Amino acid sequence: MDTTAKNIVFNAKGECNFCSNYLEQKHERTTVRQGQLDSLVQEIKQSGKGKQYDCIVGVSGGVDSSYSLHLAVSLGLRPLAVHMDNGWNSELATTNIHNLVKGCGVDLYTHVISWPEYKGLMESFFKAGVIDIELLYDNAMLAVNYQQATKFGLKHLLFGLNTSTEGIKMPEGWNWFKFDARNIKSIHKKFGSTSIKTMPIIGSLKYKYLEKFKGLKTVPFLDYVDFNKEESLNLLKEKYKYRPYPYKHYESVFTRFYQGHILPEKFGVDKRRAHLSSLVVSGQMKREDAVQMLALSPYPSEQALAEDTSFFLKKMGWSKEKLDKYLSGKEISHDMYASEKQRYYKLQNMYVKLKKMLK
Repeated sequence: MDTTAKNIVFNAKGECNFCSNYLEQKHERTTVRQGQLDSLVQEIKQSGKGKQYDCIVGVSGGVDSSYSLHLAVSLGLRPLAVHMDNGWNSELATTNIHNLVKGCGVDLYTHVISWPEYKGLMESFFKAGVIDIELLYDNAMLAVNYQQATKFGLKHLLFGLNTSTEGIKMPEGWNWFKFDARNIKSIHKKFGSTSIKTMPIIGSLKYKYLEKFKGLKTVPFLDYVDFNKEESLNLLKEKYKYRPYPYKHYESVFTRFYQGHILPEKFGVDKRRAHLSSLVVSGQMKREDAVQMLALSPYPSEQALAEDTSFFLKKMGWSKEKLDKYLSGKEISHDMYASEKQRYYKLQNMYVKLKKMLK
């Protein structure tokens, strides 16, 4: 981590607040949860009795979500695998998901967003100048997982969220609040023209309603085990013929182009810093190896970048001049458009304070 994270602070040892915050919360996030796996599994099985499935596992094709599905099945759970297709899946991701689902013997529900609709939403976000273009996919992915859980009467949504590979928080300004349906609609209303019909969207109030009143639980599943990314990857390769990607979240062509080119070129952000730092502080990578990786391009090769650039331009119907103009344009904050982020955190803080008062 470095000063590209604007809220970073270093102590006398040269250690930053992102790493110290990780270490302070590590016990609660991992050690405590790892002793609760058996009770979690029994809870899921009990709540799923008499139902077609007993839990939802969101699957993107990445290592974390793929291992989560494997783990759920190996523990005797009956998950429905849920995938969101926004038109940007790499062929490798599609193959990995197919092999994984077949090998695990589970059902897969794939929600496909109309490409003209999703393209229109992306155009709106590009015109808005905001940083988190992936808010569109991330929100839709969450929405469809909650939809399927509600449809089948399930309480548990198992995600590949984990402290080992995601323990370092994203710095302020590197992304946006993922349940901000109002922000999505506000940006598209201002810059777009396509109707939103096939893309599911979930707001913060709906999210809290489902959790507090319907009892749905988002479970950071891999924090309940001693998750090691390299060992998990080797298992997936051996058991499901899984083929890895060069960096985290590169299973999507757009995510690869976004994180490997758009973010560093337009916004000066390299998310590998947070991803690799998580592996360093969790003891799964040496710091010198992470520093050496950061010295390399976010892309595997110049040829790969050229190929993805060409693919992006063709799929979006852009010229190279339009891309260059976008990359040189000014960044606009998400909160310059209508948002529910501040309201959500205000209500969240009020809830926490009230809960402490009632103890």
